[in-house]
Amino acid sequence: MDLLALADFNLVARHGGFGRAARAAGRPKATLSRRVAELEAALDLRLFERGARTLKLTQEGRALYERTGALLTELDETATAIASGGDRPRGHLRISAPLLFSQTAMGNLAAGFALRYPEVRLEVTTEDRSVDMVEEGYDLVIRVNPDPDDSLVGRIFLRDRLVVVASPDLKRPREGIAVPAVMRGAGDQLTSWEFTVPGGRSRIAIDPVLRLSSLVMVRDAVRAGVGAARLPVSLVSHDLAAGTLVHWGDIDGPEIALWTLYPSRRLLSARVSAFLDFMKEAFPTGTPDELAAFIGR
Repeated sequence: MDLLALADFNLVARHGGFGRAARAAGRPKATLSRRVAELEAALDLRLFERGARTLKLTQEGRALYERTGALLTELDETATAIASGGDRPRGHLRISAPLLFSQTAMGNLAAGFALRYPEVRLEVTTEDRSVDMVEEGYDLVIRVNPDPDDSLVGRIFLRDRLVVVASPDLKRPREGIAVPAVMRGAGDQLTSWEFTVPGGRSRIAIDPVLRLSSLVMVRDAVRAGVGAARLPVSLVSHDLAAGTLVHWGDIDGPEIALWTLYPSRRLLSARVSAFLDFMKEAFPTGTPDELAAFIGR
């Protein structure tokens, strides 16, 4: 197989078209088109479906891209590292991180990483959805309690837990009376909360009076006295210590675990390894208290 033709195919697949790939690489569009056609002929496979205005990978083309794109990147990085006389982290590092972690910690983490590794161009995007790492070109993603995925490997770097908190001015209601509650999003349809308190368990009915899309907004609304809420303890530790919020109890349930994930087929690049080590250094034990201390800086 012609590695140069394979590299051109990956270039076109990554940019989603011959024109965009040609502009990005500064090469003639006709040359890229010819080399991809030669690769298709050599493999006896159609790798792209060509429409009047669209270019889409076939099933075989997608499989080839997923299996060879990372390997070609590793070859290029290895050659660059050898040529420069070392394996210092360098190049483009693209990361997807969830909203809350991005709002509270990712800015300082990204700045610290950029200062330590000035040859890495770090790009962080914020989204809670599950991204397709290969299709969307991410080197690493951070996710909360991700679904199992055989194509990805990773590690837990932080753990957290949910607590019920409220403003000191909001008194717990008598049994049978619903407490005003601030909820995240429209999907939570709970009518009561059950949680652990000193000496046992407690259950209170809730009346959702406000729904917000961000947990930071939920915390701010609870501070203002609108209602009670379930929030990660790392997000409210400083409020609890200062007395601006009070702790009603601990929610029992699945552990909140933050993972770093990356494609299993890809040998870790120096920049991904450096970021993983940087996260381990920032959160050596991975406890909620460590995240709370980081947020409070």
